Amino acid sequence: MKGRQFLKGLTHGIPIFLGYLSVSFGFGILAVKSGLTVTEAAAVSLFNLTSAGQAAGVGIIAANGSLTEMILAQLTINLRYSLMSLSLSQKLDKSFNTPRRLLVSYGITDEIFAMASAQPGTITPWYMYGMILISTVGWTLGTVLGAAAGSLLPPGISDALGLMLYGMFLAIILPPARKEKGVLAAVLIAAAMSSIIYFLLPFISSGFSVMICGILTAVICALLFPHDDTGPTEVRQ
Repeated sequence: MKGRQFLKGLTHGIPIFLGYLSVSFGFGILAVKSGLTVTEAAAVSLFNLTSAGQAAGVGIIAANGSLTEMILAQLTINLRYSLMSLSLSQKLDKSFNTPRRLLVSYGITDEIFAMASAQPGTITPWYMYGMILISTVGWTLGTVLGAAAGSLLPPGISDALGLMLYGMFLAIILPPARKEKGVLAAVLIAAAMSSIIYFLLPFISSGFSVMICGILTAVICALLFPHDDTGPTEVRQ
């Protein structure tokens, strides 16, 4: 039973593995450009497993930001994983004791959460172990390959390949932005705030800029586009 569930998790994690392998290649290049070694970049991916948090983190490292800034930035960016874990806890079977919950919480990413949530009935620890394992391997391996390539390739090519990570972010936000005006508004507001801070308030570091843009955008969009359980969100009149 455990072996069957583990194999099922591995199988379901193959698409995530392939996606992570290509996207984390871009992060590896970004990490090396920010001053990290290949080993350090691999360690960041292995122990974090969060694309947006890692991208913001290496930016703070490159800017010699403080530890407080790093903690606050990661808390702001990765808070959504707590909400995903709370939602997923409703699908866990009875064999999920506290140590197993803590172990699985390491691997709750957007893609793993979506795959696990789509499964009928409850999910077992061994299913999650399999999916998290192969996904982590893909993310870390892609980072190593990208970091190694960034150390060897000419600057022009490595800069071009480094755009892959930002391409992933665009792929995440564009489809829902085309369907939901609230999402589109959030993207535009955050982009406008980021531009204002970058050009007019250059004394604000990149880490605090991420926090300011994220929190203010969330507040503004929560007021303009309140959630409606009965249908699509609409602008409050």
